[in-house]
Amino acid sequence: MQTVTVYTDGACDPNPGPGGWAAILLAPSGGSTHRKVLTGSDPDTTNNRMELMGVISALTALKRRCHVRLHTDSSYVQKGVTEHLAGWKARGWRTSDKRSVANRDLWELLDGVLGQHEVEWIWVKGHAGDPLNEECDRLAVAAIPRPTLPEMIGDVTLIHTGASCLGSGPGGWAAVLRVVDEVWEVSGREERCSANALHLIAIERGLSLVPAGTQAQVITPSDYAAQGGERWAATWAAAGWRTRDGGEVKNRELWEAILRQAHELRVTWHSLKNYPRTEDAQRAEQLAREAARS
Repeated sequence: MQTVTVYTDGACDPNPGPGGWAAILLAPSGGSTHRKVLTGSDPDTTNNRMELMGVISALTALKRRCHVRLHTDSSYVQKGVTEHLAGWKARGWRTSDKRSVANRDLWELLDGVLGQHEVEWIWVKGHAGDPLNEECDRLAVAAIPRPTLPEMIGDVTLIHTGASCLGSGPGGWAAVLRVVDEVWEVSGREERCSANALHLIAIERGLSLVPAGTQAQVITPSDYAAQGGERWAATWAAAGWRTRDGGEVKNRELWEAILRQAHELRVTWHSLKNYPRTEDAQRAEQLAREAARS
């Protein structure tokens, strides 16, 4: 049998939520190596289902019986096949405590395709420097379906922010502002600051550079900051900066500064977890890391 090297991975963000999977297949061919890359996605799934889909799709793509050296960083998949699958089938797809096997539909598909090949399972530690594992991870993440940011017309300022917190010590913040093809960058370092506060500082500094009366789109990787700016901050202010349960709102001074800036602008808030990482978003994160370590 021909030996084929396979790497698979799955990703989901948030989990559950939209997900992507990827597989890299390498097979010897006439003195060289034939390479095939497969990717796919699901708008509503889990990380484990995407891990399974990567393996199923890779094995299904093989047109004849092969010896497959399958590399995965998913203990869920690897141990599921090598330690649990036979028992699940013998018990009618029930676990040892008589519960229904999660993701049974995909396990049944995988069980069917496993019989077509001789599979050698190789677990690799994720994000530990294995080049093909790292590439497969990037492909899976890139396959996650994301909505596109709304098209910006006119004098709209896009503000991408980033933050980097080194434990309980120093941290960095950054904002990248773009109006059409013009770009401004601002960043700084705080000696002791929480991650949430760093995100707010980046937003406040970014808003302070936007001309009054114009429109700004804040795009932040912090769901706390996006939700706070869009929904909570005005309510907190009206309630005397108290939360619903009567507690004191954290980072009040930063929120007050942001509300003052936003009052002079037309601000729309976006959580970056719902969108692809653009170049400006990656740049903001890079600047924040550099500021934290400077």
